[in-house]
Amino acid sequence: MTPEPVLFITLDSCRFDTFASAHTPNLKAVAPLHKAQSPSCFTYGSHSAMFVGFTPGIPGAAEPLLDPKFGKLFKLTGPAFPGKGTEGYALQGANIVEGFARLGYRTVGAAAMGWFDPETATGRHLSAPFDRFAFPGPYNLREQLAFVEAEHAAAAREGVPTFTFLNIGETHVPYWFEGAPWDQNDNPCIPFQSVDRSAECRTRQRACLEYVDRMLAGLLHRHLGGTILVCGDHGDCWGEDGIWEHGVMHEMTTTVPLVMRDKGRAIGRAQRPASVVPFGARLSSLRREVAALF
Repeated sequence: MTPEPVLFITLDSCRFDTFASAHTPNLKAVAPLHKAQSPSCFTYGSHSAMFVGFTPGIPGAAEPLLDPKFGKLFKLTGPAFPGKGTEGYALQGANIVEGFARLGYRTVGAAAMGWFDPETATGRHLSAPFDRFAFPGPYNLREQLAFVEAEHAAAAREGVPTFTFLNIGETHVPYWFEGAPWDQNDNPCIPFQSVDRSAECRTRQRACLEYVDRMLAGLLHRHLGGTILVCGDHGDCWGEDGIWEHGVMHEMTTTVPLVMRDKGRAIGRAQRPASVVPFGARLSSLRREVAALF
């Protein structure tokens, strides 16, 4: 029996509040939405971490898959890092792409952002592990999906499972998609800008995400019986604390959306008895109580 397909999608720069407010029926049908913390504040840092299993999660949740410290969806195992039995997939290799290849998966990647450009050293680092990889550049989701579909058809003919990675650039500055009614060269989110264009940032990124949702409908539907991880790799600042864009550590650049499906099962928060409070929540409550004393 062929193992279930695995689909890993990063919505580059997508903020949690954008995902929460957008009309995205296909993405939201995957699983409940979670407010997660990313491993970095920029594309290369986050993907380097995620490709060795450190995907976004909910710190202190103490639940498998949602809290990577408790149990990773993709766990690299070996003599120094044995599995805990709480991981989704126990993999071996230099990264999770190699790990799935060792399990007999065809590994397919299609990325948008420049950090993945195979003509650069950083791009080779991120793209080389894949059996098949395409880099059409940003704002070319249609081309990315055509490449993925062709690779999936070839894998189906050969009877091999697929691990598919998709880095989507439409949600990255300047927030543009094919057919958008604004100028692609007009960027409303420029570092150190003095004009407040946060409303445009919010409107445009949400519209981009809704376009992405429509484009992904078929791909997501075909993977509902398998494993799906959709997340932001980082967020963007839209004037919070005077900061614009990303590449700096800030609550808005490290808070990202997360939806996850493991082998056909939507991953939501566990129902806890009212008397059971996670340690992280207890610690936060204690800090507030102590602060109130001063």
